[in-house]
Amino acid sequence: MNAPLLEARDLVKRFPVRHGLTRRLAGHVRAVDGVSLRVDAGETLGLVGESGCGKSTVARLLTRLIEPTSGTVSVSGRELTTLDERLLRPVRRDLQMIFQDPFSSLNPRHTVRQILTAPYRYQGLTPDEPVEHLLERVGLRPEHAARYPHEFSGGQAQRIGIARALALRPELVVCDEPVSALDVSVQAQILNLLKDLQREYGLAYVFIAHDLGAVRQISTRVAVMYLGTVVETADRDTLYGSAAHPYTHALLSAVPLPDPDAERARERIVLHGDLPSPLAPPSGCPFRTRCPRAADRCAADRPVLRAIAPGHEVACHYPEPLQPPSSTSFAEKSFTEKSFTEERTS
Repeated sequence: MNAPLLEARDLVKRFPVRHGLTRRLAGHVRAVDGVSLRVDAGETLGLVGESGCGKSTVARLLTRLIEPTSGTVSVSGRELTTLDERLLRPVRRDLQMIFQDPFSSLNPRHTVRQILTAPYRYQGLTPDEPVEHLLERVGLRPEHAARYPHEFSGGQAQRIGIARALALRPELVVCDEPVSALDVSVQAQILNLLKDLQREYGLAYVFIAHDLGAVRQISTRVAVMYLGTVVETADRDTLYGSAAHPYTHALLSAVPLPDPDAERARERIVLHGDLPSPLAPPSGCPFRTRCPRAADRCAADRPVLRAIAPGHEVACHYPEPLQPPSSTSFAEKSFTEKSFTEERTS
């Protein structure tokens, strides 16, 4: 097996919680609790889960924007967690990030030209192509280089963020919910743009989102997170067609189907209760307090990711039985590439 472009092993991030005037330590929030991921060159790993599960924290750990409590992150075989800022700087050429809110990640006092040339200044490099060419590549006009971020719409501002991430020609881009704040039609345009850029430059993505439709559209493999842990991972078609973890089934059942008859006929899985606090997670399986299949073993033993089929891993003592391949998969019924193709040509 070829060495991965990015590999994270047993990532843990705990944030201290302090109370009172004396700032007494009251505990630790377990934002990420033992996450391991692998991304190969040219592929897209989708990372999904409900709000508060730790997806964005994982994104910042992968890019060394925050330091892990424990665990390792390596890019092209080079360990990042042991590097100081001077040694980390050249690695950042190959590892970039697109943020969820483009306006909070773009300096409002800088023009687009200054924003897009900032990565070169930081690296001490000379731009290898004019800013106008980079803007045209992400669907903007050359004259936009003289404008400020507040003069753009949300979709246009996100295109600027994508252009900045691509300026140094990275090998891997971490996309932290890049379309969640955009209208559906603009989401389609951004997703199509990311796919086009991936084909052109051979990029690898870590695509983080809570929209399973968007993840299905762009991902090669998918990892599902719950309360700081990865509970299932598989290639895209396997996970959407034959999910094994009860939480993954619940997520898929919440995605609306465009066919009214199919929507009425299918069974909706409703999870009862709220997401447990990461300050005091439940014992054993983190999902057991909301799982319809929970048993005594789930409270005593924490399940670990184990292979149930080639390339398909699940962290569950009692996984759902695997389904045979179907001619009418979830992807075909709920989220087709046709809708995005129409957006491209409309």
